[in-house]
Amino acid sequence: MAAVLETAGLTKSFGGIVAVDDVTVAIRPGEIVGIVGANGAGKTTFVNLITGYLAPDRGRITYLGRNITARPPQEVTRSGIARSFQIPQICRSLTVLENVLIALAAREGRGLRAWGPLATPGRERQALEVLGPFGLREHARRPVGELPEGGLKLLDVAMSAALQPKLLLMDEPTSGVSSKEKFGVMETLLRVLEEQQVTVIFVEHDMDVVTRYARRVLAFVEGKVLADGPPDEVLAEPAVRKAVLGLA
Repeated sequence: MAAVLETAGLTKSFGGIVAVDDVTVAIRPGEIVGIVGANGAGKTTFVNLITGYLAPDRGRITYLGRNITARPPQEVTRSGIARSFQIPQICRSLTVLENVLIALAAREGRGLRAWGPLATPGRERQALEVLGPFGLREHARRPVGELPEGGLKLLDVAMSAALQPKLLLMDEPTSGVSSKEKFGVMETLLRVLEEQQVTVIFVEHDMDVVTRYARRVLAFVEGKVLADGPPDEVLAEPAVRKAVLGLA
């Protein structure tokens, strides 16, 4: 099966620090891949390279057979790669529905100056259809500031899903979410994304989340992929236990 995403020799340095060091991986359609590693291991830099927020010093990034190395973030998004952030990128002064309308505008290449024409009954129906699977339709008219942290995470990913991506990268999807909410949030996110046939890569520090939801794990240490495989195998490796989990 052809890969959705491939990196070959991907390398990025900041001064004398090599943040991503000769990373070569292939992500297959439908995979749910967790990325783990200590702070500074290169996880977020790797995601930034894929999404065009950084340009690599060396290496190649291929998406669906197309070279997207160092392409601008807007072009990467239009190609079918979306991203959600550790801190949700949401306009808190607007309603839940209005935030999704902005995402729909971005999908069509429209700016905020076109806001007025977007708020039509047809477009509102489209936004409500996006919110429905995430359990947010009943909150559409609420100000975003009234949502709990778990609701904010769901909205952030719903906005990414509005872009109709084939690949979604999530940075710390349960960060800031209560222990009572985190599994429910992940189950909702992954159920919807699997139904929409979206391949998922997520960065996560919570090993309970990783072991429960990732089907494959990449363990980053000092910019390199130290281990790649099923969660139980990767997290049991002595080198990963020491460098990533801080265990003997």
